[in-house]
Amino acid sequence: MLIGLRRLSVLDWIRFGLLAAGLVFVATGLLPAESAGESIGRIAPLLLFLGAVIVLAELTKEAQVFDVIATRIAIVGRGSYAALFLLCTAFASLVTIFLNLDTTAVLLTPVMLALAPRAKIAPLPLVMTTVWLANTASLLLPVSNLTNLLAMNRVALTTREFAARMGASQVVAIAVTMAFLWAFYWRRGRRGEDRYVPPRPVPVADRVLFGVAGVACLLFVAAILAGVEIGVAALVAAVAVVAAFAWRDRTKLVWSLIPWRLLVFVTGLFLVVPALGRLGLADVMRTLVGVGGDGDGAYRAAVAGAALSNVLNNLPAYVAGEQVIPAANHTQLLSLLAGTNLGPVITPWGSLATLLWFEWCRRGEVRVPLGKFVATGAGLAVTGVAATVTVLILTG
Repeated sequence: MLIGLRRLSVLDWIRFGLLAAGLVFVATGLLPAESAGESIGRIAPLLLFLGAVIVLAELTKEAQVFDVIATRIAIVGRGSYAALFLLCTAFASLVTIFLNLDTTAVLLTPVMLALAPRAKIAPLPLVMTTVWLANTASLLLPVSNLTNLLAMNRVALTTREFAARMGASQVVAIAVTMAFLWAFYWRRGRRGEDRYVPPRPVPVADRVLFGVAGVACLLFVAAILAGVEIGVAALVAAVAVVAAFAWRDRTKLVWSLIPWRLLVFVTGLFLVVPALGRLGLADVMRTLVGVGGDGDGAYRAAVAGAALSNVLNNLPAYVAGEQVIPAANHTQLLSLLAGTNLGPVITPWGSLATLLWFEWCRRGEVRVPLGKFVATGAGLAVTGVAATVTVLILTG
């Protein structure tokens, strides 16, 4: 027991502390049991989706799908940094859009770290691509970000309708991110090399697992685009890959595949934030956000969401903002979503994806200059949020 407790990181203690605080709020009546039940009932399908999609992504990585794709991208680039830049940003964007931002931060980051020495590429441009696009490319589909699922349910849109509404804004967000990535991390004066050495192809250890995992991911994407309930689609795809590993390599089926840390964190948040709202947070957010649905109200919601995300975290920032925005103000709500998705690129704790990314960089011994990270992230957040909200208003 004591050994298990010693293995808990500081972040783990924070997660458990958050859940404990939420339970205390319920026990003391600061959060009525009825409100707590409604909050947990709202996120139950989301927890199913999160658990299933992360198991799917983890096993897909174990099947070497990400390794093969990343290496193939570097080979296709043929030593050209410009080509590699375009391919890497496209890959990170697609993984974020279809498998969510945490997948990009948790699974694509170590793939990029492994690719860097094989191709003799500086790791910082590669990993900055994953962390920024994990956040800024997470607007298009409900599966891209947990906040999207909440927003889609609030504005009563289908997956296709949500994608159509956010499509232009997502294109702008990615374009702005690419401009900042190239200017501050990828261009010749920053990376220090003219060309890179294309790596050799990665040998696939088990082609059956590789094929099953790849097909499962493609079917998952097709299912959500066809309108299948995302929790069901993720669960079916995850079960198929788990079955394949049970047949071919049971050693990879460990309890740590289940993202209990994330589930504890999300559950705690959805108990604590409503309680804080009753204790005054809602009044603060109402003052910051205002009541206007478009124009000034949309920009204020986005700025408030981005600012609170970098002070606390993007998930409680979205939930706190959502509680004070009138149900009819769809553009204002989606602007808040843009602020909480694109904004958390300034501080290391702005989003869970960024926190996880920093941990991978620490493990990979990649030095991330914190001053530059904050300064360039602030520029990206201000420019990206302003451009995205402007497009949201114009296309509304």
